[in-house]
Amino acid sequence: MAWVPGGTFLMGSDDHYPEEAPAHRVTVGGFWMDRHAVTNREFSRFVAETGHLTVAEQAPDPAAYPGARPELLVPAGSVFVQPAQRVDLGDPYNWWTYVPGADWRKPRGPGSPVHRLADHPVVQLAWADVEAYAGWAGKSLPTEAEWEFAARGGLDGATYAWGEELTPSGRWMANTWQGEFPIENTEQDGYAGTAPVGSFPANGYGLLDMIGNVWEWTSDWYQAHAETSHACCTPAYPQGGGQDRSSDPSDPARIPRKVMKGGSHLCAPNYCRRYRPAARMPQAVDTATSHLGFRCIIRT
Repeated sequence: MAWVPGGTFLMGSDDHYPEEAPAHRVTVGGFWMDRHAVTNREFSRFVAETGHLTVAEQAPDPAAYPGARPELLVPAGSVFVQPAQRVDLGDPYNWWTYVPGADWRKPRGPGSPVHRLADHPVVQLAWADVEAYAGWAGKSLPTEAEWEFAARGGLDGATYAWGEELTPSGRWMANTWQGEFPIENTEQDGYAGTAPVGSFPANGYGLLDMIGNVWEWTSDWYQAHAETSHACCTPAYPQGGGQDRSSDPSDPARIPRKVMKGGSHLCAPNYCRRYRPAARMPQAVDTATSHLGFRCIIRT
């Protein structure tokens, strides 16, 4: 783990996506953080010792999903499938597919084992799974503020975790998507999917892959910054919104959502410029995907 000293910083951004605004100053305490996302090797050790069965490996309870089609109520995970031609970027179902049998052991579905991906971030985990791992390891999941402070590596207010240029001196600093998403990835950074942890330079706190590769879970319930920031003061140790207000109003199942941070290998200039510390997205707690992982912290 690496030591993150804590302090006061400018959280969020007024210059990019609406959900990142308003930028506001917050304070976090010091903590230790995993230098990289939890890997398949590390998660397999947890499963071997505890017998944990992940959410994606279990059939959903029909009572929790009113109106769901029976064929969807099977053990499954959400998988990115590259379309063969240009598609409507307003509909993510043009590249996200619910794949029966996809789970952390088979992140893209049957026939995609992780035995050659031991040092890649573990994916296809729902919130209950990462929470269980953290408890077993004697650690916690970071809040959104802790995660963002750590990702900045001491560069308060910088656009990226390494400064203001996406590719300083032509060097790719994170595993993201190059080319026209979702139909063409030129792989200029060397990777089409996930990369082994530590494939790119560490930030100022010695943390690896805080940007790109996989999104990462945080412990905060998703809520607009405008509802949780305070113009009158600098909040200390903020912890986001409440569970009851985190769900998507258009979701009939009203599944609560957590904040995920950091972007992933699927973030591209023409679609999702969220390979920045300020970027944030909601993630339903019951959903496991092929581009979302996590790392843990220990607070002092």
